[in-house]
Amino acid sequence: MSRATIFLGTDSGATTSKTGGVFADGQIISHHLRQSSTNSQAGTTEVIRGWVEGANGFLAEHGLTWSQVGGVGLALPGPYLSYGIMGQAANLPASFYGWNFAADYASALAVAAGRTIALVVGNDGNYGGVGEAHRVTGGRAASVLMLAPGSGLGAAYVDPHGLPLNGDTLSGMEGGHMPAPLHLLGNVPPFRCGCGRDWGCIEAYTTISGLPQLLEVFLPRYPDHPLAGSKLPAKEKVLSLRSIAQQGDALALDIFDFQARALGLHVANLVMALDTEYVVIGGGLMDPGATTPEFRERYLSGVRRAAEPYFWSPQRDRVKIVPATLGELSQAIGAALVARHTFGAK
Repeated sequence: MSRATIFLGTDSGATTSKTGGVFADGQIISHHLRQSSTNSQAGTTEVIRGWVEGANGFLAEHGLTWSQVGGVGLALPGPYLSYGIMGQAANLPASFYGWNFAADYASALAVAAGRTIALVVGNDGNYGGVGEAHRVTGGRAASVLMLAPGSGLGAAYVDPHGLPLNGDTLSGMEGGHMPAPLHLLGNVPPFRCGCGRDWGCIEAYTTISGLPQLLEVFLPRYPDHPLAGSKLPAKEKVLSLRSIAQQGDALALDIFDFQARALGLHVANLVMALDTEYVVIGGGLMDPGATTPEFRERYLSGVRRAAEPYFWSPQRDRVKIVPATLGELSQAIGAALVARHTFGAK
């Protein structure tokens, strides 16, 4: 297979979809973020149309054709009822339940290309991990753990061959819903989690979804803080925290330091089980467009300090905790890389 062969990746979110691609040798075609509206509110037909338009547009922008496409990967949030069959996703319309998105996208790709296009589909978090692992290992055979705190806690394990752990029911590496080590986190109760579990999911202590509950715990310690007397809705209060933390606000820094420590303890738990060489930390807190270098380094340092005492001795000098580098491109690039691995020449 020549380098002229390419593999495309589609990353579909609830509001926007991204398209990326790699050459046959794994080199990323473009680091420019190409995105378009998902139009999920308009139904599955419009979603498929948008995915195909994204692929067509990507090819046109880079002077490529469907004749060069060796396969396509699709990254889509779960849960799935089975491979390629949508379950009840929190961020998609209820009518999408039971949708055979793999079959529909494969049919649409065949129409666009004028021939059958091989398609592989998987969880967006797992595929994001594949994209980041490809970057951080630089072609070396090494395993990677990725954790991406955002609205929830994305988690992925990528093996030394560059493929994610999907699990027997396609629910592998849902690490955000493992219980937090509350005995090490101080005087905090088991927080509520959107998944319905009541044991204190680590996601609730490390992401935006848990910030309202963390603010309830920390705000009484700062009775003179402007947020203590604010009449703003809770959502607006918590969305201000990242900004004021970067201005040196003590309350906000205290909360993000706590989140870093909670994530570090979770890193230690997962590294004990997975024994990875790399831990990649992604999500909005690592976004250079939204946070300062000082904030990012403070957060990463907090993660490292919490994790390293619990590593096995050989891991302490070996495990590298590093920031993600692909940003919003990671899932589309990861999807393209899985397609390359699945359908490319061995």
